[in-house]
Amino acid sequence: MPGLFAIKPLSLLTQEAGEEGENTLKRSLSALNLITLGIGAVIGAGIFTLTGQAAALHAGPAVSLSFVLAGLTCAFAGLCYAEFASIIPIAGSAYTYGYATLGELVAWIIGWDLVLEYAFGASTVASGWAGYFNSLLQQLGIVFPPSLTTTTGNVLVKYQGIWLSKSSLPPGVSDVGLEHVTGLFNLLAVIIVLLITTVLVIGIKESANFNSAIVIIKLGIVGIFLAIGGFFLFHHPQVASANWHPFIPPSDGHGNFGLLGIPGAAASIFFAYIGFDAVSTAAQEAKNPQRDMPIGILGSLVVCTILYIAVSLVLTGLVNYKTLNVSAPVALAIDATGVTWGSILVKIGAVFGLATVMLVMLLGQTRVFYSMSKDGLLPKWASAIHPKFRTPWITTIAFGAFAAIMPAFLPIDKLAELVNIGTLLAFTIVSAGVWILRVRHPHMHRPFKTPLVPLVPLLGILSAVYLMTNLALITWIVMIVWLLIGLVIYFTYSRKHSKVQQLPATSGD
Repeated sequence: MPGLFAIKPLSLLTQEAGEEGENTLKRSLSALNLITLGIGAVIGAGIFTLTGQAAALHAGPAVSLSFVLAGLTCAFAGLCYAEFASIIPIAGSAYTYGYATLGELVAWIIGWDLVLEYAFGASTVASGWAGYFNSLLQQLGIVFPPSLTTTTGNVLVKYQGIWLSKSSLPPGVSDVGLEHVTGLFNLLAVIIVLLITTVLVIGIKESANFNSAIVIIKLGIVGIFLAIGGFFLFHHPQVASANWHPFIPPSDGHGNFGLLGIPGAAASIFFAYIGFDAVSTAAQEAKNPQRDMPIGILGSLVVCTILYIAVSLVLTGLVNYKTLNVSAPVALAIDATGVTWGSILVKIGAVFGLATVMLVMLLGQTRVFYSMSKDGLLPKWASAIHPKFRTPWITTIAFGAFAAIMPAFLPIDKLAELVNIGTLLAFTIVSAGVWILRVRHPHMHRPFKTPLVPLVPLLGILSAVYLMTNLALITWIVMIVWLLIGLVIYFTYSRKHSKVQQLPATSGD
């Protein structure tokens, strides 16, 4: 069908990037704001929630090697994102990059796919946040109704005066005779998403400043965890020796543990790295995007990968990996050191830190839909700008409500896997887009250039696809169904209202 792969002209994108006025997004973010946006999203769910689950279910202590593998995949994609963000400094991230290189249908698919990445990502983090917040409340002697602190149907047991998920009981401890409660829905997760949504409606600059302050606190507390945990392991080497042996547990015959468990865990924790991706969605709100976007994307990626590897080693050294399939694994590990003040501090850091992750996730999603609406692929309300706050307030409220419902009922591991496949698909398209743009426009001015093209984009594509093959079948099924729903919307509404389809025939220059 003609027009399905119509490319949005780069000249039009450049024009949009230079637009100013009350009906446009406000350019107010510095390079430091962008780096902290990336760190704010990356340092959170991966360290505070998903690391423990990946160790318990897939790789054991070798989860640190999984972070190396995931980090390499991100490095390839990150270099491609940095080039695109410097050339096309407007909101939309992978959606906009796909539109400029691969055409409208591919752009629509990736934009719709990003709903899985960002909205479900915020929901995943909200679930982890609720676990840490509830753990902190209980440690302070405040008991929230346990049935409203976990997802529907999850069983909690009261152990040593604390409500825990049944699966997180210490090895050898039976739940027989313990008080049980079945979860109704996770009210705590709903509340935090709605609060973050309110912050985003008020304004991007206010949101970024809030995020920067919390990131400083969060990095300090991660450092405290590493110091306390490292000090404990240095003086109790037998604990680390026992918990790290075997470093690569034997395979269970189902693709978990053993050597195959390492890429399996890398696929499951990939969610932890989508922060630098979200940085690119804020390009239209950066003061000097050509210079600052590559700094923000790559700087946050390097810092976070180093921290992930360190934390995963300390985490699996402090407690047996089999006990880490909980929503608050770092809290469980710090408790094992017996340092009470450290335990409280880490939980406070997780509570604030995970809040910034949700902020960046929801920020990214609303900016993608803003761009799609500006292109005519979604109704005009999706790009409506608040006259006072100059934020896409209707979209922000709509997605905030959607993201608040998910963690109330769905367990965190299912949410995270849906996010992973969306992220990896986005990485694949962005890597391919850089390669295609180099062929079509070899002499274009590029403030930042991806090195070793086409090798780096090709490695980005292959590594992302490889990790996608390690995800569960149900994840693929959900993504395919989701994309089919999106295609129905595209052919019944978007294609008819597309502004690019209404342009005169163009070569895309």
